Amino acid sequence: MNKNILKTISNKFAELYSTDPSFYCAPGRINLIGEHTDYNNGFVLPAAIDKAIYFAVSKNGLNKLRLFSIDYNQGYEIKIDNLKKTDVVWANYLIGVAVQFQKNKMSFDGLDCVFAGDIPLGAGLSSSAALECGFAVCINDIYQFNIDKKQLILMAQKAEHEFAGVKCGIMDQFASVFGKSGHVVRLDCRSLDYEYHPLTNDVVDIILCDTKVKHSLASSEYNIRREECEVGVEMIKEKYPHVDSLRDVSPAMLEEFKSQMTMFVYQRCHYVVNEIIRVEEACKALENHDFTTLGKLMYQTHDGLNNEYKVSCDELNVLIEIARQNPDVLGARMMGGGFGGCTINLVKKGCSEKFINNVIEEYPKKTGLHTEIYRLTIADGAGKVNFS
Repeated sequence: MNKNILKTISNKFAELYSTDPSFYCAPGRINLIGEHTDYNNGFVLPAAIDKAIYFAVSKNGLNKLRLFSIDYNQGYEIKIDNLKKTDVVWANYLIGVAVQFQKNKMSFDGLDCVFAGDIPLGAGLSSSAALECGFAVCINDIYQFNIDKKQLILMAQKAEHEFAGVKCGIMDQFASVFGKSGHVVRLDCRSLDYEYHPLTNDVVDIILCDTKVKHSLASSEYNIRREECEVGVEMIKEKYPHVDSLRDVSPAMLEEFKSQMTMFVYQRCHYVVNEIIRVEEACKALENHDFTTLGKLMYQTHDGLNNEYKVSCDELNVLIEIARQNPDVLGARMMGGGFGGCTINLVKKGCSEKFINNVIEEYPKKTGLHTEIYRLTIADGAGKVNFS
């Protein structure tokens, strides 16, 4: 819990408004393994982290949303009965959430909200999902609507689809709400069934290395990958009608169609089918405290993302090579959509300083860029915070 941020939003709230607020936080997330499997109805293995967005919120009874972002040093006000998209981008995430409550026939008479966070922007840690989920939790709690957590994350996801214009999967919102300290969440992206698996910081350190780049290919190539997966599914479905996504395809089934597929379609499908299997193997490794196997699986994922799914980039690959050459790194891979962002590294406990110093020294030599390092702890999901 970041008490400095809580103090900042508390002071700003007192300056702007006359009521006493309640405090909430919603974390960002990492994804240990299971990349590009979410939109193929597979499994993912995310966790909430100790970087979050914090909210000070109270009812105002004025039929208005009065919002203030500390990070942008900007306020925005809108009437409850006229909620719509605005040119103030950050406000759309909150307005979009409020609209979802209205669509679910849950009316409220206005809120004041001040928020700020310590989730690094542009690092792929899902600050947008934390903002949406946190505000959904605020409204749900303050007005005692008693909406269950799964419904809240679906509302937050719709807010992103409709007001931010990003057709995201469900993983980010799910991790932000269902996160559990010391555990990753195995999420079935088709059924939304989930289970927890232990991953504590007493054995390994979780270190993110930020490339500090985001190549322009990211959004367009993401859509192409989705389409290529869908092409593969349609071909296989002709023989196997029960196949609705790559989740339903076994390696043997895929091989039957290899000669009929373009090289690109086959490679994309091959990666996803095997990545879904890797998530299951990673869960077994965690239950057995087998971090050596877990690390090997992470490297396999990176190789698949680089060689078959083709969403890595030179900067990410440099960071992975630095990790591979360090015996204290159990496993590493690129994390997120690709073409930039971070690598996630599992490092033996007590060996992180040496690894971090090595990355800081070697990455600029090989790329001309400077990285940023984030040490993370797995944390609980969104909820109310006691602060006074």
